[in-house]
Amino acid sequence: MTTQEPHYFDQISAASDFILSQFQGDIRMAAPLGLGKPNQLLNDFYEKVKKNSQRKLTLFTALSLAIPEAKSDLERRFLKPFADRHFGTDYPALAYEKDVEQRTVPSHIEIHEFYFQAGQVLGNRSAQANYVSLNYTHVARYVYDIDVQVIVQLIAKGTGRFQGKYSLSCNPDLTLDVANIYRENDKKLMIVGVVHPDLPFLPEDAIVGADFFAAIVDSPEVKHQLFALPQYPIDDEDHLIGLHASSLVEDDGTLQIGIGSLSDALVHSLILRHEKNEVYHEIITNFAQHRGAGSQAISSSLGIFEKGLYGTSEMIMDGFMYLRQHGILKREVFELMENKRRFLHGAFFLGTKRFYEWLKNLSDKDFNGLNMTKVSMVNDLYDPHEMAIRRQRKNARFFNTCMNVTLLGGVASDTLENGQVISGVGGQYNFVAMSHELPDAKSVLMLRSTRTKNGKRTSNIVWGHEQITIPRHLRDFVVTEYGIANLRGKSDSEVIKQLLNIADTEFQEGLLQMAKHNGKIDLNYEIPDWAKRNTAENLKNLFSAYQAKGYFPAYPFGSDFTETEQKLYSALMSLQEATHSLSHLLKLLVRGLFADAKPFAEEMKRMNLDRCHSLTDWFYRKLVLGALKK
Repeated sequence: MTTQEPHYFDQISAASDFILSQFQGDIRMAAPLGLGKPNQLLNDFYEKVKKNSQRKLTLFTALSLAIPEAKSDLERRFLKPFADRHFGTDYPALAYEKDVEQRTVPSHIEIHEFYFQAGQVLGNRSAQANYVSLNYTHVARYVYDIDVQVIVQLIAKGTGRFQGKYSLSCNPDLTLDVANIYRENDKKLMIVGVVHPDLPFLPEDAIVGADFFAAIVDSPEVKHQLFALPQYPIDDEDHLIGLHASSLVEDDGTLQIGIGSLSDALVHSLILRHEKNEVYHEIITNFAQHRGAGSQAISSSLGIFEKGLYGTSEMIMDGFMYLRQHGILKREVFELMENKRRFLHGAFFLGTKRFYEWLKNLSDKDFNGLNMTKVSMVNDLYDPHEMAIRRQRKNARFFNTCMNVTLLGGVASDTLENGQVISGVGGQYNFVAMSHELPDAKSVLMLRSTRTKNGKRTSNIVWGHEQITIPRHLRDFVVTEYGIANLRGKSDSEVIKQLLNIADTEFQEGLLQMAKHNGKIDLNYEIPDWAKRNTAENLKNLFSAYQAKGYFPAYPFGSDFTETEQKLYSALMSLQEATHSLSHLLKLLVRGLFADAKPFAEEMKRMNLDRCHSLTDWFYRKLVLGALKK
């Protein structure tokens, strides 16, 4: 670690030359996950090493964000105008990520990631082989053990009372932990910060002096838009999962949530519970009655959040903003070291443009109540102030998503059975394990009961899975659109019964027979009648009345899509599903042939299909019209 005045650069190229000059042999570099990567510096450095086969580079990182790319001409018509508007035409895509995708990374460069953008590298032999499976809290030690020499990171520059200070902003998570380990072991580490003018300057542990860095790049070249996630719609199944999950949250409690439509759905239902409590009670009660007595595992109180919730989450995202704005995220804990009260601890952030603007313009109260800190403090209990942390995290609810749950309660969240990695372990295991360390905490894993791929529908509740993320001895709560399974402390046969009750009817009997065949449940056991009604049609009939009243909109927090694009997005998703079935595709085509195009004039214009210049255009036009009509 350096304690000297840093070198200052106003050009990206000069900074990468400086890094190269500090090392004579191989270079081991790390960059933060997600938003904190200084793409331009990484690109310049990567291209220089790429041209010099005498210099070996090992890059260690995670969650390399990439703008989505169209896989067909029809997708391109929708995606490109949106991507240009949303991400900007000058966004610097990561050069190494392009080479990884195209399998052209040179042999003298190795790229290791411990977390992928979901599904981004399926089938990519190099990326899959170089994946490193690590719990989030173990990454810092790994970086130290492999002797990383330099960390490069986006930072924010302080003004006013923070003049001369810098903030690690979106990524104090591992940088602080790695810096601490190197300092404790008196080992040299070069940290290079790249100032981004739009990156929010965030407190508290994230704020460091200039002497934290070996070099600081403050260049007019860095002016691209920050990578912001689009606000995608929430469908009925996700809303139902969020509704059930929200009933597990206690007032005067602690909350951890991830990112994605399931988390958005959970946040929406928490706000519904707080602001329209009578409606919320009615919906929960009706679902419980429909499901049968004893089928709904809910909290001891479904009232409003009078005392509120405190947030501690490795990732903070839009949901925490909305919970704060709606008066739910208001329980404060006292932080001894800083002598301040906090409503939220986070280790990194990623979200929408709206979220970034909120972070940039925090009120003094919100600014002082937020602490961006190291991931070891958020994801673990084993801190010098462990007892204080345990007291802070009362009534904790740790919400995460997963892919599959086995009938014995094991969970697969990151890897397919063939070993192909979808994403990564991240901090999920940390929070699940923590829930068993705290006396009144619960781990809640959310998933859809089924998935459809290539037109084939399969169950996400399965007998077994080759690649387990969460072992069954840590089983706790599981939520699907059909309800809640309480697995903690239950025998294997009771766990099986609970999970069958929230599985889709189409797959229940086959799963039950498998359990019987393997001697894990009584041969005479039968699934309750109320659980045999677990069909999408029954849910739709029960849910449609509340949806019609506007309680569960597709875009409860607004959208980055225009109204025209929202309609097109739904239609194109429907069309994508239909491509796996010739009969469904023909139905859409026939529907499009007889559809009146006038009501969809704006949609046709947006897709550049208002005039047909070829047979392909005509075919696309009819398909899109059919999907819109549906």
